[in-house]
Parts: sequence; structure tokens; C-alpha cells
Amino acid sequence: MDSVAIIGLGYVGLPLACLCARKGLTTFGFDVNKKTVEKINAGISHIADAELERQVRKLKGKISATTDEKVISKASVIVVCVPTPVDEKHHPDLYALKSACSSIARNLKKGQLIIVESTIFPGTTEEVVLPILQESGLKPEKDFFLVHCPERIDPGSRKWGIENIPRVLGGMSKEGTKKAKNFYGNVLKAEVFEMNSVKEAEAVKLTENSFRDVNIAFVNELAKSFDKMGIDVADVIRGASTKPFGFMPFWPGPGVGGHCIAIDPYYLIERAKSKGFQHEFLPLARKINDSMPAFVVGLAEFLTGNLEGKKIACLGIAYKADVDDTRESPALKVVELLKEKRAVVKTFDPFVKSKSNCSSLEEAVKEADCVVLLTAHNLFVKTISAEFLKKNNVKAVVDARNALDKDAISAAGIRFKGIGR
Repeated sequence: MDSVAIIGLGYVGLPLACLCARKGLTTFGFDVNKKTVEKINAGISHIADAELERQVRKLKGKISATTDEKVISKASVIVVCVPTPVDEKHHPDLYALKSACSSIARNLKKGQLIIVESTIFPGTTEEVVLPILQESGLKPEKDFFLVHCPERIDPGSRKWGIENIPRVLGGMSKEGTKKAKNFYGNVLKAEVFEMNSVKEAEAVKLTENSFRDVNIAFVNELAKSFDKMGIDVADVIRGASTKPFGFMPFWPGPGVGGHCIAIDPYYLIERAKSKGFQHEFLPLARKINDSMPAFVVGLAEFLTGNLEGKKIACLGIAYKADVDDTRESPALKVVELLKEKRAVVKTFDPFVKSKSNCSSLEEAVKEADCVVLLTAHNLFVKTISAEFLKKNNVKAVVDARNALDKDAISAAGIRFKGIGR
């Protein structure tokens, strides 16, 4: 297995392509976006991440990116990393996955290993992916091998990179599973755990992210409750964290963003429903987390009164700190709700300039009736002090990430509200 074709060169596929190229594999990349392909071939990352930008630049010429699906036939391993979102009714949207599988089927060769990393519901590999691949006329687990290995990536993390995060996988056969484990074993420095079936592997990712969604919903609900009681939820969580067993800290915020946590529970909800089971926890968690942008706007309204005509500075558009990823970002909903209240909304995100109407932090916050911190970028946390706010004549602050110095800001005479504090 000396060559690999990565289908989908986004937040998952591009880091994997870089890793494979670094490990000496002949690495091809297939993407339908012509601009993405041109940038990668020029040594430019289309994703704003310092480490990824460095790698793409250094690996220029070692990743052959193209919009021509025929490149698929050149690789011994094919890895599918296309997005699997939900539609407006929160139903799984497998269009990109089906399209990728059709491209593979038209170019499939004997002996190839196909790995689906895209997040999918249990049964997708056998019921959706396999039938499309069989249109090639080749026989599964004889002419080609099919495996699911759910992606695991933590954008912006300095501790957890694609190379050192443990992985799980499950194949249609023992031989295919062994081949996939050998592939990942050659490029990763982490454990590769074999599941007993493809369905188990598919269920792992949904379980991981549903777990996070439910626990974040729990602390978000606590934050709303403690806000009424005059209790600082952040202090309570820190106190509970001193227990060395039986407790894991999660933190409240303006909602849940990113392509995983805000999406994956719906895949599990809809799949279970089709099998005759109705989840209760998961839809409730989604409802609670989806309510948080309105809660944030309510805090701004509490501090400033009627929002019409008020200058509100929204800091951060990305869903998490120090990345440019805006997928499912709750900040976008906060901005939308503020505009519905006829507020004058100023936005600034150093990583998402395309959605910022201010060119600097100072421009955004100057003379603001209320500053709303929506993303805890390091620039914001380091810069936004009580002195900075006073200098720019800021009247109130909503800290939706509980990242600022509440006591100092309040002591400076600036009205302050956090999430549950």
C-alpha cells in the first residue's frame, strides 16, 4: 500500500493527505472545488491553520490534487473524507458521499481498499456505499475491500493532531479490516482499535459526539438555572472537578458548533427512528443547545435594555477558538437574532474576515453599548481587559465563553454577564 487517494480535501481530508505525503506515500487528492485544488498544488492551504499552512507549503508537489476522478484508479488505498451534513429538516444528507462512491465505482480496480472516514449512521456502509461500489461489477471482499474508520480531528489543537489520535475501524471482512489497520498503522503514532463490525465502527463517532452534546446541554441548562439563583456556574464546575472520580467537566457557552457535535446526534436520532426507536435524551439536548444563542441575546437585552439602535460588538464568528471554521457556529445565529432586534451589529473575527464588518478589534468595540464575546480567540482573551474596555468606552459585556475577568470588569463600572455567572 504505497499510494493513496483522498477524496475530499477539507478539514479532514487535507490533514490526512499531508500526513500520508509526509510518510512517503504517493498521495493523490480529489476534490470538486477547482480553487481548492489549485491552492493545494501551489502549496497554499485553503484552511486557516498555522500548522496546516506550514505543512501544505512544505509538501508542495508531494500532494497531487485534481478535479479529475480518474486519479482514483492510480491508488491502492482510497479514503473518502467528504462532508455528511443534515438538511433543513435535520435529516442526513448523503449527497456528497453518494457522489464520491459513484466516482470510485467508475474508476475502481481490483485489489483496492476503500475506507470511508465521513461520519455516517449505522448501516450506511452496507446499505448505501456498498451497492454503489458494486455497480463497478467487481465483487466486495474479493476484488476490493471496504472499511469504515470514522474521522477524528481536533482543529486548532496543539496537543491532538491527526497523527496521535487513536482510531477505530471496522471492515466488511477480516481481511479488509487487517489491510486497513496496516494502512493506518503505517501513518499513525496512535493505537488503531478493531471493532467487531462495520456498524459498530459507524456507531462510535455518533456516540462520542452525542455524549458531548448531552453533557454540554446539561451544563447549559445548569447555567440558565444558576443565573436565576445567583450562583456562578463556572465556580461550581471547578469545584465539582476536584472530585477525582465520577465527574468530567464540561463548560457552558453560546451554543454548539462545528460539523460534528451539532450534526451527528441527528444521524443517530433519524436512524433509530427508522428502526422503530425514539430517542428522548438526544432531541432534548439539541433543543437546549440550540436555545443558547437566544439566551445570549437575552443577556445583552438585560444589560442594555431595548436593543433597537444599540451598538452591539460581536467578537468571534468561528465556532471555536483560533480556527476559521464557521460551520454551525452559534455566533452566526446570535448575529442574526441581534439584527432581528434592530441592533447595530459590529462583527470582528481575525480568522473569519469575510464575515467581519470591522477591520480591527478596536473598531468593533469602540463606543459599544455592549460587547458580546462569542469565540475565545487568544487575541480577545489577552486583549480584552477592564482597562481596554474603559478606554473604548464600552458600557456592558456579555461573556458567552466565560473567558474574561468578571470581577475586574465589574469593578471598573462596566455591566457584566457571563453564561451562568
